Amino acid sequence: MAARFFSGTHWGAIALGVVLFLIGVYLFIGGVWLAWIGGSWYYWLAGLGLAASGALMVRGRKLGAFIYLGVFAATVIWAFAEVGLQGWPLLPRLVGPTVLAVLTFLVLPTLRGGPSVGWPGAAGGAAGVTAAGLALMVYTMVEHDPTVIGMMPAADGEMEDPSYQQVGEDWPAYGATDAARRYSPLDQITLENVDQLERAWVFETGDMPTEEITAYGAENTPIKVGDALYVCSATNHVYNLDPATGEERWRFDPEITAEWIPYTAACRGLVYYEVEGASESEACAARIFMGTLRGRVIALDARTGERCQGFGENGEVRLSDGMGEVEPGMVAMSSPPTVVRDVIVTGHQVTDGIKLDAPSGVLKGFDAVTGELRWAWDMIHEDWQAEPPEGEHYARGTPNMWTTASGDDELGLVYMPMGNSAGDYLSEGRAAAENEYSTSLVALNVESGEPVWHFTTVYKDVWDYDLGAQATLIDFPSRDGDVPALVLPSKQGDIYILDRRDGELLFEAALREVPQGGVELDERTEVQPFSTFHTLARGRLEERDMWGMSPIDQLFCRIQFQRANYEGIYTPPSADRHFIQYPGYNGGTDWGGVSIDERRGLIIANYNDMPNHNRLIPRAEIEGAEGSHEGLAPQEGAPYGISINAGWRMPWTGLICKEPPYGGIRAIDIQTGATVWDRRLGTARANGPWGLPSRLPVTIGTPNNGGPVVAAG
Repeated sequence: MAARFFSGTHWGAIALGVVLFLIGVYLFIGGVWLAWIGGSWYYWLAGLGLAASGALMVRGRKLGAFIYLGVFAATVIWAFAEVGLQGWPLLPRLVGPTVLAVLTFLVLPTLRGGPSVGWPGAAGGAAGVTAAGLALMVYTMVEHDPTVIGMMPAADGEMEDPSYQQVGEDWPAYGATDAARRYSPLDQITLENVDQLERAWVFETGDMPTEEITAYGAENTPIKVGDALYVCSATNHVYNLDPATGEERWRFDPEITAEWIPYTAACRGLVYYEVEGASESEACAARIFMGTLRGRVIALDARTGERCQGFGENGEVRLSDGMGEVEPGMVAMSSPPTVVRDVIVTGHQVTDGIKLDAPSGVLKGFDAVTGELRWAWDMIHEDWQAEPPEGEHYARGTPNMWTTASGDDELGLVYMPMGNSAGDYLSEGRAAAENEYSTSLVALNVESGEPVWHFTTVYKDVWDYDLGAQATLIDFPSRDGDVPALVLPSKQGDIYILDRRDGELLFEAALREVPQGGVELDERTEVQPFSTFHTLARGRLEERDMWGMSPIDQLFCRIQFQRANYEGIYTPPSADRHFIQYPGYNGGTDWGGVSIDERRGLIIANYNDMPNHNRLIPRAEIEGAEGSHEGLAPQEGAPYGISINAGWRMPWTGLICKEPPYGGIRAIDIQTGATVWDRRLGTARANGPWGLPSRLPVTIGTPNNGGPVVAAG
């Protein structure tokens, strides 16, 4: 059949020649451009060879096939020289050229001139190249064992939980307890039986999707107390389920409408609270607190699901009180509040990137029984104790805390991971307090709301590196005894260990010089702090780290890389050309946080490893071409908006320009910060070009935000 198709009219050879010629022209033009701006010379040389090969094959000349096979051989040598024996980086360099080499062998007998090659020889050549290509595919797709760098510590007993809550068989808070260790002492599931687990039940919330709301986040961590499992859905429905069967006992619907939903409809968790001294039969003796997308904290009776009428107004308190004008969707709670010493401490999400005159990032503490406002911390007006003076409002556009706080009931401190000011990518015009508290962990006295200490992870942050993860409380083992400490992960990948009493670092933060420039020359700091304990961040990106399905899209990404402003981490935002932010704003560690293996003394951290490809857009350009900029955050009131390509995805395939992995999971020794093991996390099953799932059961390492959980078993 192959002989009949390719013989006679030579249409097979002509078609292949046209394809090679067109690819060659593209590679030659793009390759000349890439070499001109300082990139690899391979592409224009390969393009020249492919164009010549294609032109000769269209004319029926056998020389064209031999030229392509020569280019293919050179491509193999170049690919291995550039990336070595690394599977995924070899894919775009060799798979497409290998397919073309097989086709070239098959059309050889239909071409004229040069040494005679019959169908047996052509078929043998094609079979050889195919076998080599398949072997390469198997090599690149195989799931490798995790890289073990040190010995796994022995399970020599469990740490004492510093929180007043003990987990036991329950999970009463988002991070298990206010210590946020995400550790369970249960050991029924073990390494020996985990592969025998089967699905017990499924519960459908029924509130997603709808025609009105299309953006959802299934980001909930259920809480369990006794024989009740409490779950919240993407649009703040709350359910009390039987943990054994999934049977619904009650549900609550706060009736969140589409106008109040910000970026994503998400409810990450709930809080369980028992009123001290109340009898079990008393209404709301045990209650569930939920923060809603409408900027409310609602208290529900844990037994019945009814609103706690003695709490606030109709069982809820409004976070927006005292903020001035708040447009729908601008103030929301996607993360649960935290209760320490009978005070509900709340932050909230402010839809950032929209305008500098955004609602305030004020933090509030409410009485857990009555809902009375105990205090409010406005970093600009630190002398205000609670509500603003009459006729005034909390300072607008200040850093907010959109994630979950952790707390120490004994010290009376609550630890607030702060975000950024409303103009994420510009720092001019920020108040001194905004620069001081932005992207920092702030320890507040839970009784008064006064800051006790704070630790800033980024100076004058213009990269949206807001702290997304809870701080995790541990007792750090030192030669002088256990130190009350906390683990602070960050989006840029650094992990810090601090004394949670006073914020002193137990491992130094080294001040290192960082790139300068951008649109705010006088605003950039010469140094930034880098953790000496541990970082999840990889090294600096290089042109050879660019990826794609084939040399065609890889060349596109290489050109983008060479054209962009990039000098390593903390490359300043620029307007004259794109700048690369690496890591991007959604990794290392995001809202999922880390967990603690209490028996082995390990920090377990999953992380993202993707860049962003951004550009500041002058105001006049935004107003003159609305809707023409990718991922535009307008930053109204600032001289620039910003176009953000989160993950740096290619426009036509949706693939990420950086080579895999894009996410991983790592075990870190608490005492030394050394990596114990590290591996890719996430398969390619649901991932592929154009949004199509590949169904490949291959561990590629995918983006992941939800945090890990550790059990004793």
